Amino acid sequence: MTTIEAIPALRDNYIWAIHDDRHVAFIDPGDAAPIVAWLAHRRMRPVALLVTHHHADHCAAAPTLCQAYAIPCWGPAEAGAAIDHELHGGEVLNLPGLALRVEVLACPGHTLGHLAYFSAGHLFCGDTLFSCGCGRLFEGSPADMHASLMRLCRLPGDTRVCCAHEYTLANIEFARSIDPDTPDLARWAEAAIRLRAAGRPTLPVRLDEECRRNPFLRCNEATLRARVLGPDETPDAIDAVETFARLRALKDRF
Repeated sequence: MTTIEAIPALRDNYIWAIHDDRHVAFIDPGDAAPIVAWLAHRRMRPVALLVTHHHADHCAAAPTLCQAYAIPCWGPAEAGAAIDHELHGGEVLNLPGLALRVEVLACPGHTLGHLAYFSAGHLFCGDTLFSCGCGRLFEGSPADMHASLMRLCRLPGDTRVCCAHEYTLANIEFARSIDPDTPDLARWAEAAIRLRAAGRPTLPVRLDEECRRNPFLRCNEATLRARVLGPDETPDAIDAVETFARLRALKDRF
């Protein structure tokens, strides 16, 4: 049986572990120490690393771990020396030691080469999609990120979304400032507060629930579009991409 676990790292990162109680792969190894400690406690055999993008908090520990455990690391070309197997999106991986089929999805926006991984009903999306939010646009355009998010929304609704940061409470606060009347947001706020108060992650979350409450996934909705219109604009003045761009700009200043 495949198990997915979140390993807290750095300030608010999660390194995701996929394992069968004997073999384990890690996604976004930004820090070696939590992985080494986790392995010492679990006594599993590491078999692979996967990287979503080139930011240090997602890949800095990869060379050290690859050398220490003699394991491969897959990821985008932009990650450079952190990886030894280059991916571009569209590939299907079979991880050594784990009976897992991993689909590689190109998700430009946060960075130009950003990837996501879909396997065993779970989406490992790095900094593309967060609960009630999305990543900042450091390299890609609003059109890039919006297209990437819409691509992820076409995955099965029961997909479990494994984001790389614990940003949920802050994202809910912004989402409710934009969309205060959505009952799904109010319910999720209460549940997320309870989880964090108990020291538990808010992740993973279901994709279909995110599609109902995450404003960045709902830019085609007229009610949400109306929230970002200028005083002299009508709802047909902007499209979904421009709605997304304005929402992202508001979040950047929030």
